[in-house]
Amino acid sequence: MAARSSKSPELEQTPEQPNPAVVPTRQYDAGEGWQVGQTAPQDAFRKLDAAGTGEPTGPVVHSHPGGYARQIVAKGQVVTEGVRRELDAAEASAAEGEQG
Repeated sequence: MAARSSKSPELEQTPEQPNPAVVPTRQYDAGEGWQVGQTAPQDAFRKLDAAGTGEPTGPVVHSHPGGYARQIVAKGQVVTEGVRRELDAAEASAAEGEQG
């Protein structure tokens, strides 16, 4: 019987060669702003109803309004779809208050 070598060609490790036809994608920061995927430039709070219903009232403010309030997003965090919905609801509520 012939002795086998301990290194067979199938088991040899070769360094992976990058494929020159593949261009790597780059990740770009979405920047600061209030759109989905961007970084919130400030904290955003909305006051809660003092009657105890827990319903948000009033406009979005960027410092704690005192009393009961809900923080919508913290400065430096990513604006999600839920955050954007909360901001849109506050804008719609403010627009209704101005009209009526």
